Amino acid sequence: MVVTTRRHTLAGELLVLQLAIVVMVLLAVAAVSLAQSKATFDRVEGRRVTALAEEMAGNPLLRTQLVRPAPAETLAPLLQTKLTGSDVTSVTVADARGEIVAATNPTLVGTHLPVEGPSVAQARGWSGELLVDERRELVAQVPVLGADAGRIGEHLGTVMIGRASPTVWQRLSGASSYLLAYLGIASVLGVAGSWLLARRIKRQTFGLEPREIAGLAEHREAMLFGIAEGVIALDPQLRLTLVNEVGRKLLDLPEDCVGMSLAGLGIEGRLYDVLAGTGGEHGTELGTERRDEVVVRRGRVLVMNRMDVTKDGRRLGSVTTLRDRTELAQLERELGSFRSSTDLLRAQAHEFSNQLHTISGLIQIGEHDEVVRYVRALRKHRDSLDLTLTSRVRDRAVAALLMAKSALAAERRVGLRISELTALDRLEPADSADVATVVGNLVDNALDAATAGDLDNDAWVEVELRQDASSVEIVVRDSGPGVAPELAQEVFSHGFTTKAAQGGDRGIGLALTRLVCKRRGGEVSVANTHAGAMFTARMSVSRLTDRETEEVR
Repeated sequence: MVVTTRRHTLAGELLVLQLAIVVMVLLAVAAVSLAQSKATFDRVEGRRVTALAEEMAGNPLLRTQLVRPAPAETLAPLLQTKLTGSDVTSVTVADARGEIVAATNPTLVGTHLPVEGPSVAQARGWSGELLVDERRELVAQVPVLGADAGRIGEHLGTVMIGRASPTVWQRLSGASSYLLAYLGIASVLGVAGSWLLARRIKRQTFGLEPREIAGLAEHREAMLFGIAEGVIALDPQLRLTLVNEVGRKLLDLPEDCVGMSLAGLGIEGRLYDVLAGTGGEHGTELGTERRDEVVVRRGRVLVMNRMDVTKDGRRLGSVTTLRDRTELAQLERELGSFRSSTDLLRAQAHEFSNQLHTISGLIQIGEHDEVVRYVRALRKHRDSLDLTLTSRVRDRAVAALLMAKSALAAERRVGLRISELTALDRLEPADSADVATVVGNLVDNALDAATAGDLDNDAWVEVELRQDASSVEIVVRDSGPGVAPELAQEVFSHGFTTKAAQGGDRGIGLALTRLVCKRRGGEVSVANTHAGAMFTARMSVSRLTDRETEEVR
């Protein structure tokens, strides 16, 4: 047998909570009412019993009989008259020694008058609560002073008149009428308010109950912190409303970043544009979706996708996912040498095919002497290129890369030349790989720019490598259209090539170039010349010793 427990609805829980609050408020009101009732009783009845006691203490009969023997019989009618005519609880008279000589309660005669402090014994009046005959009474004690000759001002005794203090129940009974009215009004308002509040919350929570909302929150936390991608949510005011641990680490954000604005977090430039959905300037219209945007953030190559979140035509904010492609960029750099070798073979095959076709045609038309001159010219050009590279670029990996790029440039009808100022010695393997990465990316970018121009004119790319004791400077010039001034930094921060800056994302070549240079304490920049663009990259390297050079050979 399966026992199912009935779950409370949101409206029921709110009603119970509201009624509990109403009961607590009523209890507080009752306590305040009791305190006010007691204060009012003490003030009003205290004044009245004090006035009655003073009036009785000034009675000539009381003064005369108080100093005579056995005054109880004489004073009893007077005390009884005061009791019945003044609506008090007790009337008591004591002599100068404090012994009760007459009282409306005969059992008190002969006992001592209850006093509070020495004021009564010193012939001074006092009022307050006392325990009289096992009952709390509000009493007033007034001294009886002599008025006859020889006894003027003498303390003859004390008059005490008391009024029984009402109990808590009596006070509540007196206030029950308005307390019940308060309870009824508060209950009606509480039920109505709970119902309206429950309906409003239901609309805002899409009809979900608290347990379901808690379950969704738990699932969301598990999902956000269980995926390998970073997630960042922004409200329409560009404040962070959610970020998981991966996203916080990728963007290097503080732990208390939720609730802060992008500007307050110091996010600007390209990263700001992608997260905010702007078109490049902070003042442009928000709400642009961004797909596979490449951003370099503190040494990391990030791919970001942004999407707006809307409901019923109302924009609620945006969600952006982040993927770390730094390791993929490193792999791309390592695979660059293989790609260059493939390009070299393909370009050489295409070049040799054209040359063989030319030789075949010359033989067919009988120009045998022209075939010999053509073959000698080809060999002279190849020897010249090999000699130039081997004499100026002594690092084999970089020289092989330039050889491959030369064949690729020839296939694309672009002249690749090595500057006469080029001088590069052998490098450490790690340094050689980084220099080759930068050279390869800059040459590829220059070839794209050169072929984008007018091919009727001579298109060219020039490479210049200079080395000193601790650094290498790489300069690549091209005959292309140049780089617009507003894109001079964008091509690096966005991870675009110069062609991508004009139309779309082409990869992360220049972003990787800047990343390599910065990691080695250098920088890369671009400037326009009279002929085209000039990219300049600087990085620190270590030179091989003579012994290491011989070992490499």
